[in-house]
Amino acid sequence: MADKQEYRMAELAERAGITVRTLRFYRERGLLAPPRREGRIAWYDDHHLARLRTIAALLERGHTLSGIAELAEALDHGRDVADLLGVAPPTEEEPVRLTPEELAARFEGEVTPENLAAALDLGYLGTDGDEIVHISRRLLDVSSALVREGIPLAEVLSAGARVRQHADALADLFTDLIVRHGPEENLHRLRPLARSVVEAELSLALDRRVRERKEGEQGED
Repeated sequence: MADKQEYRMAELAERAGITVRTLRFYRERGLLAPPRREGRIAWYDDHHLARLRTIAALLERGHTLSGIAELAEALDHGRDVADLLGVAPPTEEEPVRLTPEELAARFEGEVTPENLAAALDLGYLGTDGDEIVHISRRLLDVSSALVREGIPLAEVLSAGARVRQHADALADLFTDLIVRHGPEENLHRLRPLARSVVEAELSLALDRRVRERKEGEQGED
């Protein structure tokens, strides 16, 4: 395994394309983690370099330094990826690794400290060093698609929290049903059937809502 790359302050600033004065300013604002100290010498590593590049990318997207500092604080206090994924990764969902700037690009203008904190609390996001890990590619894709359709990310996350509650209740229902009538090993084998029931019922429920809204509009004419 290669030794971890470390940099003196001037070298780090040069690699990041900023001045030493700017680097010191970022440190004072709490945008960078403290360096490793060896006597009077401060040593920075690739995590610091990645953070500086993230700051530059977010500034280019119109974020203020105050906003970036709040985002950094939320990420630094977010769940570790091991806590997010647990002992084993999801059996059917694919986690996605993103840099902060990639996340900002997916949700243009919507990655606020409040939304980031909500996503962290919900368990959608975890952190792994300077990377962000989303628990599910499908949820990430759907969330960003809804935002592109004009639905605020805050409302998407709020809806996600409500869906989580109902999904947990449905999982309890099917787990109890399957285990009461067979060995626990059936849980994995029969989970596609449970998922199909939920998908079919949701589809039928959406049909009913669309029909009810159409009938309501016709009644107003």
